[in-house]
Amino acid sequence: MATFAHFGVPTRTKMDGMDYLEGGKVWLTDPEASPYKIEFLYFEPDSPMPELLKTKCHAAYLVDDLDAAVAGQEVVVEPMEVSPGLRVAFITQDAALIELMEQKG
Repeated sequence: MATFAHFGVPTRTKMDGMDYLEGGKVWLTDPEASPYKIEFLYFEPDSPMPELLKTKCHAAYLVDDLDAAVAGQEVVVEPMEVSPGLRVAFITQDAALIELMEQKG
């Protein structure tokens, strides 16, 4: 079962209070600090992340088993650990960009 986590919006402006994800060269706001669970993402010019992720909004969902959730899907970003106990992946479903998140611990 998937549970809504946040809505991600790429931005061209780095905002105060953003956290840095070094591997992706991306700055992120905390969606839990937003009353509507919006996460803003600012990508550095040399970010290795796919162009689709840099330009398209996404819906994010918590799943129990990330590997099972991405099986058979069109994967844009393979499952990766972004912080201790948190793995994420990005898929597309029809024209929608979806982030799947698995929280352990």
